[in-house]
Amino acid sequence: MASPNAKIYSAAAAKQLALHVSAVSLAVNIALSLGKLAAGIAAASGAMISDAVHSASDVFSTLLVMFGVSVAAKKADEDHPYGHERLECVSALLLALLLFATGLGVGVTGCRNIRLALAGELAAPGALALAAAAVSIVVKELMFHYTKRAAARTNSGALLADAWHHRSDALSSIGSFVGVLGARLGWPVMDPIAALIICFFILKVAYDIAIDALDKMLDHACAPETVERIREIAYATAGVQTLDDLKTRRFGSKCYVDIEVGVDPTLSVVAAHDIAEALHHRIEQGLPEVKHCMVHINPNLPETAEKTEAQTPPLT
Repeated sequence: MASPNAKIYSAAAAKQLALHVSAVSLAVNIALSLGKLAAGIAAASGAMISDAVHSASDVFSTLLVMFGVSVAAKKADEDHPYGHERLECVSALLLALLLFATGLGVGVTGCRNIRLALAGELAAPGALALAAAAVSIVVKELMFHYTKRAAARTNSGALLADAWHHRSDALSSIGSFVGVLGARLGWPVMDPIAALIICFFILKVAYDIAIDALDKMLDHACAPETVERIREIAYATAGVQTLDDLKTRRFGSKCYVDIEVGVDPTLSVVAAHDIAEALHHRIEQGLPEVKHCMVHINPNLPETAEKTEAQTPPLT
């Protein structure tokens, strides 16, 4: 369900905020990846170099997010009458694949360095790697909260995926810090073990992002809280006597609603239409994540409806 703050943002404003946050992320990721790479090379730390690779993947992930947000915000056209929101899910899937490849690369390097450490061929890293890891932990955790708040305000799945990418980088930097510290205390194998742990963190985040994006692309129902809110709006709308059917489906960061309600059968077509129109607007205005609501009006004739249902053969 979208954050209550989302309702204050139009589609254009949400896109603008998302792109601004992504630009900040891009600048931070470039600075961190270069800094950690330099520190990793200077301090001879495999864990820190792996962490730098992870941060470098953040640069590409942020570019994917900016692409996804920009394309998803395009208005509907003749070829895409329902809009382009699902392209944001595609962007999140590409980000998940990038993370998965990054995680595998870090894991392979970690396994190789564990073998070298056990053979006594891996030196302990320098103190500079410790300082770089500490700075990275603080900066990436701040970026996680900054990006996550923006994702809640814009209801952006791609932006939320990027936020968790920041968190995975913070966790990987914690692993780097512990590994470098252990190696400097006399256990060189701790540095590549930390790199291996970072690998599992990255793979877990990649899996979570992919599952969330696929879920949004497969017409999954909206959150129970959203469905319950739609029910409340329907029953609170003047003229609605029964709620006969309610279906919802996710469409990227938005959702579609199909609802059938029963009204007084003696009403004129114009009066029944006015009830449908009022319900339509109340749902779309009250729930910012709803892109479109289709309302169908039924005459409230329970006995007739029961007979019709009993006489109608099942579809084959």
